[in-house]
Amino acid sequence: MTMQTVKEVSHEIVVDAPADAVYALIADVRAWPQIFPPTIYVDQLEHGPDTERIRIWATANGEVKNWTSRRVLNPGALSIAFRQEISAPPVAAMGGTWLIQELSPSSCLVMLLHDYRAVDDAPDALAWIDAAVDRNSRAELGALKQNVERAHEAAALTFSFTDSVPVEGSVSDVYDFINEAGRWAERLPHVASVRLEEDVTGLQVLEMDTRAKDGSVHTTKSYRVCVPNQRIAYKQVTLPALMDLHTGVWTFTPQEAGVLVSSQHTVVLRAENIEPILGPGAGVAEARAYVRTALSTNSTATLNHARDHAQNRR
Repeated sequence: MTMQTVKEVSHEIVVDAPADAVYALIADVRAWPQIFPPTIYVDQLEHGPDTERIRIWATANGEVKNWTSRRVLNPGALSIAFRQEISAPPVAAMGGTWLIQELSPSSCLVMLLHDYRAVDDAPDALAWIDAAVDRNSRAELGALKQNVERAHEAAALTFSFTDSVPVEGSVSDVYDFINEAGRWAERLPHVASVRLEEDVTGLQVLEMDTRAKDGSVHTTKSYRVCVPNQRIAYKQVTLPALMDLHTGVWTFTPQEAGVLVSSQHTVVLRAENIEPILGPGAGVAEARAYVRTALSTNSTATLNHARDHAQNRR
């Protein structure tokens, strides 16, 4: 039997924050789309006191991949071990460990270890994985450092909200309207044009030109993870100038009279652009109100059109 080559690599960074706070951030996978640039969406499949099973959708070398992993959490040792159950080619197998070492009460060393094999030990596949692991590890550690060190500032700049509309129609009809974003230019007045790619069922790349109230047009690009009749989670990777991050999820909840469809948003504002865009003296409160109004106006319009579509099909 031919033994496959296992590659081992490590990345590390010093973070000016308590080790326990850094560990908590890494342990909470539900927040990863807001913390780590490559992560699009995480589904927590199983969760116990010290183990969990998760499915992750993330970009690697510009491609969207997804895999299922098991994690073993050890808060006492400040370590989290992970091992992919189902890897995405060209990865044959991958695992590793997050290790946090306290340097002082207010700083720590974060180490991210990986071990992996390429499908058929192909040199080009191994080179692809090398590049992806290096790029993503550096991005994740850098984002972790930035997020935890700016926790107080980020708290003021971060907010979430949800818009919901009850629909007297079927879950599938409402879901189809949101899922079929490629038709939004003909169905939604605020969408000027749309480009939708879905090479893998349930994984969409959505680029859209949206009209604002003042007549300006903004281009956004999102990755969307679609679970039929349950939810569509997304992460924007091309953002308006006032936003540093925008993630969200459309959810479809069956009710006795039909379905409750909701649009949840999480936003991080770009502080340095507030005054240039909103004018001298504008602050975080004004920016939050402006962005929420813009997003809520569009999502509520989409929800109402989805409701009308579903109710007309009864």
